[in-house]
Amino acid sequence: MTTHALPAPAAAPRDRVLVQPALDGLFLFTIVLVSFAKVHWSFGVDLSVADVLTAAFLVVFAWDRLERLDGRFPRTSAIALAFFALFALVYLMGFFNLETQEALSFWIKGMVKFVLHFGFLAAGVALLARRDLRFYWLALAAFCGGIALNGVYGLVQLVLAEGGVNLDSLVVQPITGRATDINVFGRIGGTQSVFRPNGLTGDPNHLGVELLLPLLILTPLYLRLEQGHRYKTRLAAFLAFVLIVLLATLSRSALLGLTFGVLVLAIPYRRYVSQRQLLLPLGAVAAFVGVVVLARLHFFLTVLKARTHTGGVGTSTHFTVYGFIPDVLHMHPFLGLGLNNFAVYYELVTGRPDFGPHSFYVATIVETGLVGVALFAVFVGWLFKRLDAARRLGKQLAVAGDPLSRRVRPLAWGMIAALVATLASNLFYLTMTFYYFYVFATLAVALPLVFARARRG
Repeated sequence: MTTHALPAPAAAPRDRVLVQPALDGLFLFTIVLVSFAKVHWSFGVDLSVADVLTAAFLVVFAWDRLERLDGRFPRTSAIALAFFALFALVYLMGFFNLETQEALSFWIKGMVKFVLHFGFLAAGVALLARRDLRFYWLALAAFCGGIALNGVYGLVQLVLAEGGVNLDSLVVQPITGRATDINVFGRIGGTQSVFRPNGLTGDPNHLGVELLLPLLILTPLYLRLEQGHRYKTRLAAFLAFVLIVLLATLSRSALLGLTFGVLVLAIPYRRYVSQRQLLLPLGAVAAFVGVVVLARLHFFLTVLKARTHTGGVGTSTHFTVYGFIPDVLHMHPFLGLGLNNFAVYYELVTGRPDFGPHSFYVATIVETGLVGVALFAVFVGWLFKRLDAARRLGKQLAVAGDPLSRRVRPLAWGMIAALVATLASNLFYLTMTFYYFYVFATLAVALPLVFARARRG
């Protein structure tokens, strides 16, 4: 009797069994934790938990591509790699302007962060280009949700601080071994402390500026969701919460960015100003803030007066740093003092070894010179161009009657507003060098790529 062996079942592709879940998981976990700056450790270079996850993500990504001899990248990733090479060239040329061992140490720290963050941008776009639209929504939810988690932590931190409890000592210090705390803006009457929640970002202004992104990105999407959609009410509550936390940070830079972001959204969404779906969440926020303020009226009037006073030391510092620009341009006009070296060269002026320039634009000019400024301007222009491509794609989909237009156009406008708000808020603060901005850039430039692929599908 002749027997015939049954054919063995086809083996599942290795990347779907092991590598793909690992890549996707590392990508999403990195995005969730990208704003958790307090959770970091020092190994010569301060590495946050997101940096560690990014290093693992890049290793797995490179290993997967090399093992399969797969060198295919979308054009968007290729452009991101080109920007990576150009920025690296500028930073390496600026290396020759370093003069001390301390300057070299700061430069190395800056380069490590640059490689990780820009590497995530290029690899992240390549990953999103090969995933479906559902995965992009997961990535966007992870990004906005991670920043919102920071807001939740910040509110709990604020409530406990009022009772004399330092939440960081219970949560952060056991993990990192570092002592951190909520920001204390000052004291009223010498006894009553004014707390500003910083969440896990390390600074209340950082938290406020980062909260601009989920607030502005998701507001147009919320307005365009169909009545009765299961996420309509959830998004309204989410956006109201984010706005409340943003106001609690007392960040003037965040409010400046919010003003510019709202002005951008007023262009396509001005007809929604008088609609119930916008007025109800804003009314709820106003009512909540009003009750809190009335309960401690004298306290909040004193704080408001302090935050609107333009003659204080904090305000003058934000403007003083702009005065450093002519001196640096006189010394090193083209390539600046070297990446991440503002603090080193102005320690004698500030008296602090870790003093930041309190302005992204001052940092860029001082550390990378006119060449670096021009290159970053081109990079930002590319971000706007990709978002405009997404906006135009949404318009084409609307003309064709494709329901995808009700998602891609609001997202494009929301990200344009978020980018403008971030640029405005960084006039007097420094967050665009942080990792969260590169994650935002990854989602922004991949937006038209992912939706165009979904349309073809």
